[in-house]
Amino acid sequence: MAAITASMVKELREKTGAGMMDCKKALMENDGDMNAAEKLLKEKGLAAVAKRAERATSEGRIFVRQTGSRIAVAELVCETDFVSNNEDFKASGEKILDLIFEKGYTQVEQELTDVLLDFATRTRENMSLSKVRVFDVPENAVPGIYVHSDSKSAAVTIIKGSTDERVATFAKDCSMHLAAFTPAYIRQSDVPESYISEQKEIFRAQMDNDEKTAGKPENVKDGILQGKIKKHLAEICFVDQMFVKDDKKSVSAKLDEVGKEVGAKLEFGEVALFLLGK
Repeated sequence: MAAITASMVKELREKTGAGMMDCKKALMENDGDMNAAEKLLKEKGLAAVAKRAERATSEGRIFVRQTGSRIAVAELVCETDFVSNNEDFKASGEKILDLIFEKGYTQVEQELTDVLLDFATRTRENMSLSKVRVFDVPENAVPGIYVHSDSKSAAVTIIKGSTDERVATFAKDCSMHLAAFTPAYIRQSDVPESYISEQKEIFRAQMDNDEKTAGKPENVKDGILQGKIKKHLAEICFVDQMFVKDDKKSVSAKLDEVGKEVGAKLEFGEVALFLLGK
């Protein structure tokens, strides 16, 4: 059997990130063959990654990039913030974005998830590419992109009808609004009827238990109920919320105002909020 030197173990460890004893054992099992030992460690590492797949991944980063008229979003999750802040983890996210633009991917694909395998093997931490989404910005439209400083929330807002710089600024502000207020829905038409029905039952029960409204006629209660539902929807729907930079106007009213300023009929295209793990 070939002699296993400390320098060989060190070299293999630097290549694979595996522990010293694991490297020495792999070299011994392969009679000092560095390539075979590296292959063995990678195979074992991949098996270890599979075993770790059930461990919770509550940390990670959201990566967003615009190239031309296309915007790509990729969400990578991992177990610890130590790993999510690692430069290799960040580089993996950027590499995934590179491949999305290069290959035209619009969803999670094996080639994209494979980017993480080497780093996952070295860190022995569960991580994955959990989300991919791609937006195409149409002609005569502008996108607004916002990524929060911790990269755990991001938003994309596309406004159609003008490419004026003022519209672009408003689109960016809308994305900041999304990240700040995290609305559950974009428009009231997006809210499921089942949710509205459930909310009505909750409000009705609250009214029946409130001595100020319990004894009121049913038609009066119905009016109060409709008012409560209207207010609630305005609180949870993006276009009806009070705008983050002008709390006297709703987002939709601000859209109309900006449209008048630039002399164009504006409308929202795709609008999306990304929250890590959701």
